[in-house]
Amino acid sequence: MSLLPYALARPVLFGMDPETAHERTLEALARVQNTPLTCLYGQARVSDPVTVAGLQFPNRVGLAAGLDKNARCIDGLAAMGFGFIEVGTVTPLGQPGNPKPRMFRLPQAHALINRLGFNNDGLDAFLANVQRARCRREPGPGSVRLGLNIGKNASTPIERANDDYLTCLEGVYPHADYVTVNISSPNTQNLRSLQGDAALDALLGAIAERREQLAQRSGRRIPVFVKIAPDLDETQIGVIASTLLRYGADGNGRSDNSLGVIATNTTLSREAVQGLPHAGEAGGLSGAPVLEASNRVIRALRSALGPSFPIIGVGGVLSGADAVSKMQAGADLVQIYTGLIYRGPALVREAAEAIRQACRR
Repeated sequence: MSLLPYALARPVLFGMDPETAHERTLEALARVQNTPLTCLYGQARVSDPVTVAGLQFPNRVGLAAGLDKNARCIDGLAAMGFGFIEVGTVTPLGQPGNPKPRMFRLPQAHALINRLGFNNDGLDAFLANVQRARCRREPGPGSVRLGLNIGKNASTPIERANDDYLTCLEGVYPHADYVTVNISSPNTQNLRSLQGDAALDALLGAIAERREQLAQRSGRRIPVFVKIAPDLDETQIGVIASTLLRYGADGNGRSDNSLGVIATNTTLSREAVQGLPHAGEAGGLSGAPVLEASNRVIRALRSALGPSFPIIGVGGVLSGADAVSKMQAGADLVQIYTGLIYRGPALVREAAEAIRQACRR
């Protein structure tokens, strides 16, 4: 159990500009991780091992990408009891992202809006941070799993997007337990067009070819997950599912579980927050209002993809019951982000324990 209840820290953090609070929290985590001060926020990990996409995860609750874009705090975040940590999104070159202000709290709705725009220090700095993480240098039994999330630079034309994804895949491949291909952020112009039939087919074809080359070179076949949006209709979900099935099959047409999907990213919809302060800000909405939209996509994907295709559910998890709802919708694993900001590390243990109990019934 952590020695510093998050209820004491939250009013201080919520008194700051959201991005300032975010950066100061990461700076503090980076300083105290792997020191005795970890006891201020760390907690024992719920043991609930499960194998997904050929990987054993110590439990089913992970951190979604976006919180630690530069992979500075892997060890600090792992101490909160997550079964897996996903960092990024990283792009080949560093970029500042969109102009500030670009993060907004909607506390009445337990939600955030961000239009950060893949702000990060670039691939080289990202990989240096990953390699410094103690849990990567000294892995032990039941170690936290690490996902590395990749994207394209804002300055790269959309028709050249595949080049950026391949550059990042080559860089992160030796250091990842799995790689996430982010094609669903609403804050990089035209990025979501990569979810379309022809564009997704071309991207996954290029990723599959490069991954085979990297697997042969390294002797390791790393799972790849594709992160999609919640703002998809049934036809669009069906197209994505068909493409995923095509590239997630072995030579005999059977799923090899080395390709998965993360559902979902943030939403552009404001239906659930109309009239609230900041609701009209541009960007992606996350938090409680996304729960059902995300679960709808998960249910549709599970129906289309069958029982064994790996699905990670994310969006709107602010309680153990929310986490269980993702599993009931068809997810194999669950991620949180905005819930961590509103609830603190206690949510990690609550969600993991709720899932463990639900899966025992």
